[in-house]
Amino acid sequence: MKIFLASSNPGKLREYCELASGSALELDLLPNFTQLPLFEEAASTFAENAAGKALYYSRITTEMVLADDSGLVVPALGGAPGVLSARYAGPNATSEACVAKLLREMDGKEGKDRAARFVCVNAVAKLGQMLAVTSDFADGTLAKQPTGANGFGYDPIFCFGGGQRTWAEISAAEKNQQSHRGKAFRKIVKLLSSPGSTSLS
Repeated sequence: MKIFLASSNPGKLREYCELASGSALELDLLPNFTQLPLFEEAASTFAENAAGKALYYSRITTEMVLADDSGLVVPALGGAPGVLSARYAGPNATSEACVAKLLREMDGKEGKDRAARFVCVNAVAKLGQMLAVTSDFADGTLAKQPTGANGFGYDPIFCFGGGQRTWAEISAAEKNQQSHRGKAFRKIVKLLSSPGSTSLS
């Protein structure tokens, strides 16, 4: 089953392709995504943004479209960056700028105040009809400085498990087992691979 990812982020596509390995799903970036009219992710929840984006872009192609909205939630900051994670330091800010801003705001916070949660909502739509919505999360703590060269986004400051390593210090395979995106997407694979789902292709 062909699925287009409603994103221009090659890091996301790489993760989704690795997650889809061994399944019947074939993922690719939605063609000419950067030239298409942009869907404004203005909702206050990950679920509304993911579902709205999937429905919006599914009207542009006859194939299924997968959209996700994901981000980092820090309770000590009232849930920020939240749905603004990708543009926390401004509309066109780099990941490095967003990380730097978050670290500045975490300055002086210790212990449980450095708790953080990655959240991901996946939505799949076809021809303007919603087919599936899944969500999941991963808990961790925020490091005081970036470490590691793998991953993208906030991975260099997100520590998991015992807090000894960031997601940027582990392999893609290990991250995919632990991550919010991996957990949410495995639910999508299960739903689309279940009996009766062949009509979606």
